[in-house]
This record gives sequence, structure tokens and C-alpha cells, in this order.
Amino acid sequence: MTIKDTVRKYSNDLKFVTHIPAKEVEILMMHLLDKNTIWLHLNYNKEFEQEKELIKLVKKRAQNYPIEYLTNKVSFYGETFIIKEGVLIPRPETELLIDNALEILKNKKQKVNVLEIGTGSGIISVMLALLVKDIKIIAVDINEKALELAKQNAIKHNVEENIEFRLSNLYENVTETNIDLVISNPPYIADDYELPKNVSYEPSNALFGGNIGDELLKNIIKDTNERNIEYLLCEMGFDQKIPLTKYLENFNTKSFTFYQDYEKFDRGFTIQFNK
Repeated sequence: MTIKDTVRKYSNDLKFVTHIPAKEVEILMMHLLDKNTIWLHLNYNKEFEQEKELIKLVKKRAQNYPIEYLTNKVSFYGETFIIKEGVLIPRPETELLIDNALEILKNKKQKVNVLEIGTGSGIISVMLALLVKDIKIIAVDINEKALELAKQNAIKHNVEENIEFRLSNLYENVTETNIDLVISNPPYIADDYELPKNVSYEPSNALFGGNIGDELLKNIIKDTNERNIEYLLCEMGFDQKIPLTKYLENFNTKSFTFYQDYEKFDRGFTIQFNK
């Protein structure tokens, strides 16, 4: 059976889990063949000889298993990263968090020291290391598997010398006093929220933030203020702007702003504390 016929045949199996079934079959085939899209389309009429392997992947994907875990690849900010089961899959809206950090860091004249809380696959720290010339980053997580993967991504993008990966629950193992900016995409979903089937395959400790959902965010705000760090940038839940605004009244802030994601949902904030 040709590549073209194989795509047509197995697209039907994925029509209930994705709006781009043919494209996803192609992605799985490219993964098996270790080829890119151009090669695949130029060879559409060639025989496809790995149907047995493809069937296994298609069956798993048909159960809403994330395609990123099947291919061990995820695209983020125009780059390709390694991703593995047990580590949160990066979302496109997190790119906005990096954009906001760059707005602050681009004006710094000297070396900047950044702390990332909950680094996961390392995509935020790696992108900042790629985009900011003189930067030193401490990237912490409570998940050892995530830290190992984050190191792999740093090595893949040749920025491992700029990032120190450290096992830590929030600030627990962070003693540095020269941090300029903290950035985080922490768990912020309420514990009783029912996840979509595809998201349920991802690690719960990277998703759920407490009974209400914003408990970890509030802890990060409080601890960052206590450590006299000037900037804090976080992603948050779409329904957390009002309670977080009220919470921020307890602190001496120079400014704080919220931003929306691509779907116009409230998605994060930038705080500048008075130092």
C-alpha cells in the first residue's frame, strides 16, 4: 500500500480525536520513517512498509493519547523540543509568557539572573537562554523526570551552560539573593476540575494547584515578594484575575498587569514589586 493510500486508510480512525486526522497520520508516519513533510509528499506514491508499527501508534492515538508522547516531539516558539510521558506538554499560550519576559529583559544592560519555578520540559528556560544574550537561569522542579528531560532539551539547543537545573519545591532549595526576575507556569487548575481525556494522560502534579486552583500562584507571589525580587511573571487560569487582583492588594507593588491568550481568555500576569 502506498503512503497516500495509508494516509487515507488510517485517517478514518482518528476523525473523532482530532480535526486534522490526515495530518496526524502523516506525523506518525514521518516519525516512523524519520523523514520530513517535503520528503513524504514527494514520495506519496511509494510503498509504505511500516504499517504494523503505524497501526499501534494510530490505535493509541485513537484513545486520545497525546500525539506528542507518541513522537516525543513538540514545537514551541519556532523550535522543536523533546517531550516524554510524565512531563507536561507545552502549550502555545506559554509563548506569551516568554514575550512578556523579553520585554523586561531586553532593557537590562548587565547580566540578568532568572529563576524559573516548575520548569517541566525546560522550554521556557531554554528559549530565554537562546533569546537573551547575557543570562544565567536557575530552573527548578519537583519532578526528577522533568529535570532530566529539561537538561536534554538544554543540551539539544546548546544552552546547558546558561541553565542550572535544580530539584526544589518552589523556593525550597533556592538561596540566591541576586535574582532579577522569576518566571513560572505553575499548576493552577482546581483539584476537582474534570480534565479532557487527552489531558488526563499528563502528570497531575503539573496541572492541579489546590482546592481552588490558585494556591500555588499565591504562594509564589508571597515568597517572591519576601525575597525582594523585582519582577514576577506567571501563567494563570482564565478565571483567576479577580481573586489574584484582590490578593495583590496585600503587597507593595509598583505595577501589575494581566494579559490574555490567543483565545482572549485571561492567561497570566506581570508584577513589578517595589524594592
